[in-house]
Amino acid sequence: MSVSRRALLVTAAGAAAVGPVTEASAAPAAAGRAPASAAGQVGTGATLRTLSEAAEYAVAKVRAVAPRVTGFPVGTKFEKWTYSRGGDWVGGFWPGTLWMAYLYSGDDTFRARAVESARNLAPRQTDTTTHDLGFLFYPSWVTAWRLTGDDEWRTGAIRAADSLIRRYNPRGGFIRAWGALNDTANAGRIIIDTMMNLDLLAFASRQTGDARYLDIAVAHAKTAQRVFPRPDGSTPHVFDFDPDTGAPLGPATVQGYDASSCWSRGQAWGIYGFTTMYRRTGDTGFRDTARRLADYAIGALTPDHVPVWDYRAPQQPYDIKDASAGAIMACGLLDLHAATGRRAFRDVALRILTALAETCLTRGSARAEAVVARCTRNRPGEDGIEISLPYADYYLLEGILRVLRPADVDRAVDLSQPS
Repeated sequence: MSVSRRALLVTAAGAAAVGPVTEASAAPAAAGRAPASAAGQVGTGATLRTLSEAAEYAVAKVRAVAPRVTGFPVGTKFEKWTYSRGGDWVGGFWPGTLWMAYLYSGDDTFRARAVESARNLAPRQTDTTTHDLGFLFYPSWVTAWRLTGDDEWRTGAIRAADSLIRRYNPRGGFIRAWGALNDTANAGRIIIDTMMNLDLLAFASRQTGDARYLDIAVAHAKTAQRVFPRPDGSTPHVFDFDPDTGAPLGPATVQGYDASSCWSRGQAWGIYGFTTMYRRTGDTGFRDTARRLADYAIGALTPDHVPVWDYRAPQQPYDIKDASAGAIMACGLLDLHAATGRRAFRDVALRILTALAETCLTRGSARAEAVVARCTRNRPGEDGIEISLPYADYYLLEGILRVLRPADVDRAVDLSQPS
């Protein structure tokens, strides 16, 4: 669906009316340098042009690379995609990126490739070894159903939700993150990322009328709400429970610096995930939790508006970056602005998207196959430092489309607010 320049400028005027983010609302640390168009008032015509140009670049890159994609991209090595045949935990993001490119361009080639790629995830519908079924099936199968109306996508997504709820531990009120159901290792471990998998359960309840899916999602979200946010709004990556009694044991980490740090991508998952749970339930506690997490992350941003990989690592704010955390956070902030009316959230989201567009795209490399560079997968594991990641490409396009084509994104992922 095309949008006129006049309509875009009306949207921009509404965003710009609030003016720049104040030091009190953003409070960035004193490091880095803001991109020129992100340094002043946001939501201007210049910002929209920057985002439009980034979207054009992203769609052109995906169009050029798609014919030679042989599986599900998981990350880059020497700027070329490496693949998983089964999708690992990220398999939903390549078809999701194709769907976003289709929405932006109207090119049916993207639609056909998205359908073909998503179908390759079909064997994962019955996978009970992972909590990542939301990541796998929402941007691929749920979006496919919403855009095509073909019931095979709806049925498959509900089947994946059936697999996900088998990981629920009623004693602790949580969905287990890792490991097979009969594996005692990590049986009581939850991670902040799971907040993003809960929307698959909300979808299943809406489609079937069975409250059980959403009840489990709410129970997990309330447990996460209780154990993850610290008083300052930061979060650890992991929290452990005794799987037999449900008793809380305490925070930990795998991808953050340590148990007391704040892994930036996890913080972004939390902002977006708690906001989504507010939209699906109307529970204002989830919205307020998202606001606390957002306020912390905004205060931890450097003036260049590209998150460091961990907000509390010893070398921050001069540490390596994770642009994927920025793309996810921007989507969450745009969602949170819609949920709260607080324009500072939109302002910061636009600044992040502008920063990514100006400083993190792969424009400078003819060999690069991804759209977004400067991502970090697992810093403590020395795995994927300053590479490209498929979810960065997906959420960058989702975020830009939330600004330029909000009605189209709504068609794809359902941005409805509580009545």
